[in-house]
Amino acid sequence: MGIFLTIVTFAGFSLLFLVLTFSFLIVKIYSSKSFRDPSYPPVTGTVFHQLFHFNRLYDYQTEVAKKQPTFRLLAPAKSKIFTTDTRNIEHILKTNFDKYAKGEYNQDIVKDLFGQGIFAVDGEKWKQQRKLASFEFSTRVLRDFSCAAFRRNAAKMVKAVSEFATPDRVFDMQDILMRCTLDSIFKVGFGVDLNCLDGSSKEGKKFIKALDESNAFIYWRYIDPFWKLKRLLNIGCEASLKKNIKVIDDFVHKLISTKRNLLAMQEDCNEKEDILSRFLVASQEDPEKMNDKYLRDIILNFMIAGKDSSANTLSWFFYLLCKNPLIQEKIAQEVGDVTGNQEKEINFDDFAANLTDETLEKMHYLHAALTETLRLYPAVPVDGRNAETDGILPDGYRLRKGDGVFYMAYAMGRMPYIWGEDAEEFRPERWLKNGVFQPESPFKFIAFHAGPRICLGKDFAYRQMKILSMALLRFFRFRLADETKIVTYRTMLTLHMDGGLHLRTISRKN
Repeated sequence: MGIFLTIVTFAGFSLLFLVLTFSFLIVKIYSSKSFRDPSYPPVTGTVFHQLFHFNRLYDYQTEVAKKQPTFRLLAPAKSKIFTTDTRNIEHILKTNFDKYAKGEYNQDIVKDLFGQGIFAVDGEKWKQQRKLASFEFSTRVLRDFSCAAFRRNAAKMVKAVSEFATPDRVFDMQDILMRCTLDSIFKVGFGVDLNCLDGSSKEGKKFIKALDESNAFIYWRYIDPFWKLKRLLNIGCEASLKKNIKVIDDFVHKLISTKRNLLAMQEDCNEKEDILSRFLVASQEDPEKMNDKYLRDIILNFMIAGKDSSANTLSWFFYLLCKNPLIQEKIAQEVGDVTGNQEKEINFDDFAANLTDETLEKMHYLHAALTETLRLYPAVPVDGRNAETDGILPDGYRLRKGDGVFYMAYAMGRMPYIWGEDAEEFRPERWLKNGVFQPESPFKFIAFHAGPRICLGKDFAYRQMKILSMALLRFFRFRLADETKIVTYRTMLTLHMDGGLHLRTISRKN
């Protein structure tokens, strides 16, 4: 009887605590928020609406933005302002760059995964990493090294897909793409052959799983008002996140230690090819500041960006090609025309090895199709800043210091007032003029960010995506395994396809 009474008492106090906490949050949400002030963006709900619509969050945001391009959700601290207005985005990311920052709110949420890396920091740390990374990304050595890695892994991927090239076999294209791009980014980032594509790295598989799960758990923090309490008590998804971060940290620190030892034995080699080696050389000038923990953060940020952006985009790209087979054939024809080997017999390795920069530059329709994919399925569907001062946005709405200001790349790609009445159609031709690719303003096409923080790896991403897609479309035709299945995303920091991309493929005749 005493045990039963103890359980009931504990359950009662727990319920009371939850009720009081929820009541406190409601009071905090609605107090001093000026939700009837017409000069402030109109309120369309509270942060709890994000919980209700979590599994289709970006589509929910799209529906709201079609009616109200700039809107506000009430949160316990400051308001969260969301916008698809290109004038506002230029104002935040460029014109008034110094008045908007990642801020403590965002940094607190992402620091367990991103640490002090370039995507999480502001000020001098950001400037230092940006300057160093900008220099390294501009070097011919790194570009040539990365292209060679992309070509080798493209040939490996074609061989992997060839095993499924019978009408009755189904495979997960997203899984293969994830493993392929992770192999590439590890080679370029760390100078290490991870061999995820052939499945020989158990450590690599464990690392990938931990990385993807951490991505999802970190994003959940933006939605879950109780995440700090869960972290304190080490329960639920916060306990799982902690375990995954340890897997990631152990894996990356081991790589850094190994690479440092290798470099110590190769002091006479001046041409450091991979990014980690180049950062390790730079760290010798300030070893206290650029210690192994800081190097972990720097490298992991670039690795996450390189892996997820290319693999996710290519997954959506092949999904769209399966939904639009005429466009798939048009790109395959362009591959044949540009490489000049439609009728020639050629093996996978030789074809990939001949995909030079000059060849890639001629692929205007492919470039347009990849860009059109990113317009509809941007790698980062929502991104944002914190207002450092009170201000007024170009659309006339004001904001207060501390407000979060988020731009919705996924929703923007579906706005008729930005892209026309056919905004939701996959139409690569919108990017071409007389057959030549024509870029749009980065504040309209925001997939690679814009302003001073525009993505340094943009050219690397396009190069990798072109090489992989050209190799695959040269040798195979693709179709969905189940045309009736609804393919959607998993709500996380990056636009990951939920449940994979299950395809069938047949070989094209050499």
